[in-house]
Amino acid sequence: MSKLFGLLLSSLILIQSLHIGTDDIMQLDELIKHAQFHKQEHGDNFFVFLSKHYGELKAEHSKNHQEEQNEHEQLPFKYHGHNISILAFFNITLRESTDQIYIIVRTEGNFHYLNLYASLHETQLLQPPKYA
Repeated sequence: MSKLFGLLLSSLILIQSLHIGTDDIMQLDELIKHAQFHKQEHGDNFFVFLSKHYGELKAEHSKNHQEEQNEHEQLPFKYHGHNISILAFFNITLRESTDQIYIIVRTEGNFHYLNLYASLHETQLLQPPKYA
């Protein structure tokens, strides 16, 4: 059971890293229909079809076949994710202050000691030396 869970989780992470969404999976039938259309009309095999829609022949194919533009927009994996990260750094120079700094020195102390040690035993086993 744990192996099945690990396999499902790792495949989910793989699918998400490839940016495959549910809308792409739902549009796979459009991909197959359009591939069959290209096979009938142009005699293309599947790899040439992929090259014309996703590879190096894409610009030439879209320029020569404008009438198929609506069908091309319905094909899956046409997602172009845009992420923008803006980092702003501000370099603020501090000007020297002309104000005078006053240092207040307190000489009186507010220290006192209270012996708050209490023992629960009447006789103490270990006692510090009384005279050094």
